Amino acid sequence: MGIDNFFQNYLKKKSFFLDSSVLTSRYVPEEIVYREEQVHEIANILAPALRAEKPSNLFIYGKTGTGKTLSVRYVLASMMQIARTNAIPLKCIYINCKLKRVADTEYRLIAQLIKFFGQEIPPTGLPTDEVYNIFYKLLDQEKRIVLLVLDEIDQLTKKIGDEVLYNLTRINAELHNTQICLIGISNNLVFAENLDPRVQSSLSEEELIFPLYNAPQIQDILRRRSVKAFRDGVLQPGVIEKCAAFAARDHGDARRAIDLLRVAGELAERTGSPEITIQHLDDAEKKVESDKILNSIAAQPKQFQLVLYAIILISPQKKQFFTGEIYELYQNLCKKVKWNVLTQRRISDILAEFDMLGVINAKIISKGRYGRTREISLSLDEVLLAKLKELLEKSLSF
Repeated sequence: MGIDNFFQNYLKKKSFFLDSSVLTSRYVPEEIVYREEQVHEIANILAPALRAEKPSNLFIYGKTGTGKTLSVRYVLASMMQIARTNAIPLKCIYINCKLKRVADTEYRLIAQLIKFFGQEIPPTGLPTDEVYNIFYKLLDQEKRIVLLVLDEIDQLTKKIGDEVLYNLTRINAELHNTQICLIGISNNLVFAENLDPRVQSSLSEEELIFPLYNAPQIQDILRRRSVKAFRDGVLQPGVIEKCAAFAARDHGDARRAIDLLRVAGELAERTGSPEITIQHLDDAEKKVESDKILNSIAAQPKQFQLVLYAIILISPQKKQFFTGEIYELYQNLCKKVKWNVLTQRRISDILAEFDMLGVINAKIISKGRYGRTREISLSLDEVLLAKLKELLEKSLSF
């Protein structure tokens, strides 16, 4: 079949989906269920902005998929509607700090903020002080409150340090018309505790922690979304229940459950199935897990990637190996690419992070008077391992 005929036939097929966007992270429902208390608390803290008063800085913590970003967007959308109706000078800015080329340097972050005020600067080349001065002038052009949401804020400080937060919190002292309120969202529950004391002091933030969803709550969320996302009768009985069970098993991540359901629908359509089955959900689970790991590794700093590449190079020769063996190969790779060599202790920290991501299994074992070490093994299937190796070689230019 020619490609033109393929597309013609595709258009004739009746889609499972009424609106697939309902099953994406961009979608903000009319009602946020099981987060009423948190939504009300966010609204309480930020409400002074509607009286042109600066609210307290707000830090929101919780595991991935617990509704943090959704709740903030829901509250801000409502505030902006009220602001427009009543001619209140309010501006809301949302930045995902995990995105590359948006917040991987202080310069790029401020350049991105400048873009929100209708001006562009070169992607590199200006002194950082000058970039901040441009931003200050744009901010202070009129009297208003600016609510700045930094999602995945821990990724920002991981990439560029916490000096940028100090600078952002000190901006208000330089301004005459505008006041800026920081809203940080983080998966790391102890994020603020690891900041420089100077930064902690300047933040003076209020904190809000989001709990995990349980399986019945995730089931209800999926049912509500599936009514708007799918045509009647396309979901096999048990799909929503199993999808919720997958998510509850993996730390109550509702976002992941929603992604799973969408991908299962997409896979079912591609195979020409008359309905979305539990098998499609199982296949979606493997695909989403694979994509999650690849995207996570692609976003890691180069030194992290080099450590993982060393592990992948060792793995065909041994099923299990030790921190020292990884460190030795890592050092040789650093010499090859002419990079600074991190300490073995830092490499141990990186291995612990890979263990948390589920890329490796790291078991601490005692070697008696020789101390302790980690026994490492890879926990990925061969197909994903091949994709990961290819990704790393491209990223590291090997």
